Amino acid sequence: MHIERHKNHRIGWLRAAVLGANDGIVSTASLILGVAAAGVDAKHILIAGIAGLVAGAMSMAAGEYVSVCSQADTEHADLERERRELAAYPEHEHEEMTAIYVERGLDETLAAEVARQLMAHDALGAHSRDELGITDTSAARPVLAAFSSAASFSVGAILPLLLVLWAPAAVLIWTVAGGSLLLLVLLGALSARAGGASMLVAGVRVSFWGALAMGLTAGVGALFGVAA
Repeated sequence: MHIERHKNHRIGWLRAAVLGANDGIVSTASLILGVAAAGVDAKHILIAGIAGLVAGAMSMAAGEYVSVCSQADTEHADLERERRELAAYPEHEHEEMTAIYVERGLDETLAAEVARQLMAHDALGAHSRDELGITDTSAARPVLAAFSSAASFSVGAILPLLLVLWAPAAVLIWTVAGGSLLLLVLLGALSARAGGASMLVAGVRVSFWGALAMGLTAGVGALFGVAA
């Protein structure tokens, strides 16, 4: 028996988890480096990092919740419209489904029969899936998205903070920068492995943008620290 193991069922949670953790590492490490480059002591660096973690997690949760709520509202409106059209114009809806299956490669007779049988079984489900592109795995879940983003951001943000606690003051900047880049490489590689993509490409991609963000923020901190 040939069994195919695909990765697309992981897209929803994988996207939110990677985005949150990546943002947590990059934004918190960048904040720490910017404050450290300005010449602030370790205690205040840690306080700034914790504040960044809380603010970032809440921002991620609120932003994800609002955006996914907008998606959910659109989906619900489309489904309600489709429900009304199925009740009022069943023949027209059958023709729409037939046209969809013809476009996908079926001949018209077979397409009409497939549409008829699927609509007899679950008309709204068939139109939701094949006309609107809404499935159980892709449907919007605002609360889950908000908690997932906040949690993954917090996990990512905690890691640079732990480096601040562990690193000697003399090498704090280099420790946080190097450790955070390593964490980003590992995150990119793990997410690529979970999604079945290239681990090398993902690791290089995420570390490049992370290094750019941290470098620019550290430069701003050093500039204002010197100016002060």
